[in-house]
Amino acid sequence: MMRTMTSVHPIVDTAAARALGDALRRVDYSEDGVCKLLGEDAYSADADDAEVRDRRLPDSRLATVIRAFFLQLPVPVEELAHAIGRHGVEALEATALAEVGDEVLSRVRILPVGDLLVASDGDTSYQGDDPPDYVSAYTPTSKLCDSLTPRPRVERALDVGTGSGVQALLAARHAREVVATDVNPRALAYTELNAALNGFTNIDCRPGSMFEPVAGETFDLITCNAPFVVSPENRWAYRDSGLPADEVSERIVEAAAEHLADGGYATLLVSWIARDDDNPEERPLAWTDGTGCDGWIMPIFGLDPLGHAARWNNHLAGGDDEAFRAALDDWTSYLERLGVEMVSEGAVLLHRRAGTGHTTRVDAIDDDALDHAGDQIQRAFAARARLAELGKPAELLDARLAIGAPVRLERELEPGGGRPGVVAAEVEMAEGTNPTVEASSNTLEVVAALDGGTTLGDVVQRVAEKLGLSEKQTAELRQESLTLMRELLELGALEFH
Repeated sequence: MMRTMTSVHPIVDTAAARALGDALRRVDYSEDGVCKLLGEDAYSADADDAEVRDRRLPDSRLATVIRAFFLQLPVPVEELAHAIGRHGVEALEATALAEVGDEVLSRVRILPVGDLLVASDGDTSYQGDDPPDYVSAYTPTSKLCDSLTPRPRVERALDVGTGSGVQALLAARHAREVVATDVNPRALAYTELNAALNGFTNIDCRPGSMFEPVAGETFDLITCNAPFVVSPENRWAYRDSGLPADEVSERIVEAAAEHLADGGYATLLVSWIARDDDNPEERPLAWTDGTGCDGWIMPIFGLDPLGHAARWNNHLAGGDDEAFRAALDDWTSYLERLGVEMVSEGAVLLHRRAGTGHTTRVDAIDDDALDHAGDQIQRAFAARARLAELGKPAELLDARLAIGAPVRLERELEPGGGRPGVVAAEVEMAEGTNPTVEASSNTLEVVAALDGGTTLGDVVQRVAEKLGLSEKQTAELRQESLTLMRELLELGALEFH
């Protein structure tokens, strides 16, 4: 059974943390290493199964480390010293990450994220007993933020509400300087410790709320996975902002736009309310209007007040039914007073560029089907900048376009005798957000013929001749192709060549 973890304030001993990180990497304590021993579902397994998973581990130094820091089970001190060396055990004491006696009892969880190591508060399986200043490691929303973040080489990056610092660590790989802010002192302590654990020296931790510690500064990349939940409570620093409705998300979007340097990107996880469920994105569309940035709103899901209340109080269900019912009453009453019909959660992406004609588009995404979309996002925003420069839509016919990502061209054929007819056709991008766009059978031929060296107009003409189309049909194909190519460009499936 998972033991209850007590709140820890790690000691930022950078030398000790660096030594500990080196020791853990020497035994291949990484995401791949964990999955090799515990299986591909290692990260999704319930924390209460720790004892069962422990029995699956072999007798090895890596298994000992997994037992101590991934499963957070007590390990004999001599066994851990054999795995990571005596200096590694001493580093645990120096940073206050473990209680060391005859056994070593990890007071935190050190989670491999790829080849990064991220220390955070212990896994309590989200039973609702987390302390107010609880610091998590790499949650589903952390993964979402990571997946939707472009990764160009940049001078300066900013991570707002950094928590354990995982987004700052990811940015530190491709940014000369990273600034991480948080109002929670324990979060900043973890971030500093994690920077040292991974050997980074380019992360500057600054205390303060949201963007306050970086007033007047601009950045080439901004990430934010702040406490965006629309909530009547002020219970947890990582969930509740204390601001009414979706005001914290509105402030984040507006401030991020102000702090973006020319050419910069922002990936912001936010939520928003809708007082009319027929117009669910009215609020974030208003936030991005007039910012001088192109925007991309990506809703993941929207829930009615009761569904939203149940989702964020699920930790009470089945354990304290009276408290669960009271929370549902409080949350739904709060949302009803605000006139809310729907609460949505998702991401707002921004790209600051010179010129005019800034636009915002909305595309719902499935986070379960999401791959890393950073390259797609860069292609999409670059294409939108080029499209904004076109005087008329038809000028796209003079452009040379190329496939920017793997795509599948699919036709659904009608059964029956004779030559089957095409019932439906679509273009599906096979990476990133994996969008699907409806098309016609003939426009699929145009997509397939794009080579980056021939203008779109010439490609359409060549396809029309191949298919034996009349002049009228060719004009229709030209118009359909303009519409489809523009959509595929804006989604990052195609690129200007």
